[in-house]
Amino acid sequence: MTIRLLIVDDDPLVRAGLTFMLGGAEDIEIVGEAADGSGVGQLARELRPDVVLMDIRMPHVDGLTATETLRARPDAPEVIVLTTFHADEQVLRALRAGAAGFVLKDTPPAEIVAAVRQVANGDPVLSPAVMRQLMTQVSSAAPGDRAARARARIAQLAEREREVAVAVGRGFSNAEISARLYLSVPTVKTHVSRVLAKLDLNNRVQIALLVHDAGLLDRPDAT
Repeated sequence: MTIRLLIVDDDPLVRAGLTFMLGGAEDIEIVGEAADGSGVGQLARELRPDVVLMDIRMPHVDGLTATETLRARPDAPEVIVLTTFHADEQVLRALRAGAAGFVLKDTPPAEIVAAVRQVANGDPVLSPAVMRQLMTQVSSAAPGDRAARARARIAQLAEREREVAVAVGRGFSNAEISARLYLSVPTVKTHVSRVLAKLDLNNRVQIALLVHDAGLLDRPDAT
């Protein structure tokens, strides 16, 4: 399968470098470029990329706004956020909006190529270790209204689904969840899919952030 990739960055040198770096991969096709987020929606409709590599900070329309707009569409491409910061508030907002993860601009080329492939395959580019690190960098308590909404959404889940969701929030892989909850890996995958469907979420990153907002990660017995 050829992965159709759209690159969005306001720095022409960065775009040229990414194009050179990613264009050399046999399974990746650079279908277009954009200098800011204002035309990303139209380009996505015309070019139908599988993945968008999106700079978070750009003039006019920034990557956060563009990500929120793209991910709200039913046929949305996956989005990988490009950033120079590990987990600032804008990155977290992009992840809440449905970005599949983020990569730092100084990430080695081979790892960026691997990230594009991983996201195109339906997997987030936050490893369990990075997920745990991200959770520690998020503020320890969500604002009251957001926490209440998160708890109300989590309440829609069956008990086993809730346990799996909390385990995802703790950054555990499917294999780790399988061992901790005495479930088969296919059963874990089924529960994760049900959680995503019930809560109208895009990926495991959003599950983790919702569980965090609900305050479930502060409870030792939550899993």
